[in-house]
Amino acid sequence: MKSLLLAAALTATAGMAAASAEKYVLDSSHSQVLFSYNHLGFSTTYGMFSGFEGEIMFDQADPAASSVNVSMPVMSMFTGWEKREGHFMSEDFFGAEEGDMITFSSTSIEVTGDDTAKITGDLTMNDVTKSVVLDVKLNQTGDHPQAGKPWAGFDATATVLRSDFNLGAFAPYVSDEVEINISIEAMKAE
Repeated sequence: MKSLLLAAALTATAGMAAASAEKYVLDSSHSQVLFSYNHLGFSTTYGMFSGFEGEIMFDQADPAASSVNVSMPVMSMFTGWEKREGHFMSEDFFGAEEGDMITFSSTSIEVTGDDTAKITGDLTMNDVTKSVVLDVKLNQTGDHPQAGKPWAGFDATATVLRSDFNLGAFAPYVSDEVEINISIEAMKAE
């Protein structure tokens, strides 16, 4: 995620004078990861993770030299139905305990357009690490009207196979493919 943010921000600010990487931190109150999957062919089920933290090291002169690191608590998952959340935290899926985290650390950034990039990184979930590619779009950069400092917003998408992370219970009846939609804001660190 962080790689996506960094690449997008670097692309958008390429016209600015830049010396080296600058640190941006995620605005947890305006950042979320949504996921969806097919449930037995009858419906699409949705959920969300929130309350995560992360930073982007943003190199405007060389966007490929930027990086992103994000972490979020597994137990921050919200699905709108408490019993489903409890089942996801059970041994059928995460076997989650307080303090278990999902992390993403970028390994490369490929700028694909004026406001788009592909950020490849290591996604670690359920004690398994796999490479994932995020398709990222820079929504906007500029001074935040209330905070009065540089801000950036990004959207990203990816598809993962939950079985890759030892979360494959009930597949293929419940889809193994999980669609991920990410929307985040990040502020320049002080």
